[in-house]
Amino acid sequence: MSFLLARGGVAPFPAMTADEVLARLGHERAIAILRTHDPGLVRPALDAAVRGGFRCLEVTLNTPGALAAVARFAEDPALVVGAGTVLTVDDARRAVEAGASFLVSPVVDVEVIACARSLGVVMIPGALSPTEMLTAHRAGAPLQKLFPAPADGPEHIRACLGPLPFLRLVPTSGVRLDNALAYLGAGAFALGFVRSLFDAEELSRGAFDRVEQRARAIVDLVRS
Repeated sequence: MSFLLARGGVAPFPAMTADEVLARLGHERAIAILRTHDPGLVRPALDAAVRGGFRCLEVTLNTPGALAAVARFAEDPALVVGAGTVLTVDDARRAVEAGASFLVSPVVDVEVIACARSLGVVMIPGALSPTEMLTAHRAGAPLQKLFPAPADGPEHIRACLGPLPFLRLVPTSGVRLDNALAYLGAGAFALGFVRSLFDAEELSRGAFDRVEQRARAIVDLVRS
């Protein structure tokens, strides 16, 4: 049951299948990832990213009002919305009920991966070593988040994909406008932009126009 139906509403559009979500993520190749402690910044920050061209959004569950934000933005059929910092099966279920079509975790937890599969959503667990990446893949996670960021992210991805070319890696922390193409050139499936998109100081003073400008520059670069 969706977040809206549980509250007596009507689902605004059919949910995407996991394969459709994967296709969208692979097409867009850029995910706006918001983590903030101020609930008043969530909506305007994400709105700015969308105005700048982002169509894939992730809200971490340790952001106040995260599930409400997921529910609101998931109403837009042009967007693919996910939840991050998913650590438990309960986290996964609540996020999917709110409308999340993909789930992201900083760790590999086979129970959470299995839950995501049973709910029909894409799971992106965090992994750094080839062993962690392969464990996530074999557990049923179609994508693997590169986390934490190694010193030379693109080279790390290239080295891992050498013997494991079937992996689909999504680096997040440490991804910036000036190294995005290097990551994609190394074989990254998609990229997550966190602090390089949502600068905490700018958010605190309401400089959402700067977020929009940076979002536009990132999207234009990735699409090029």
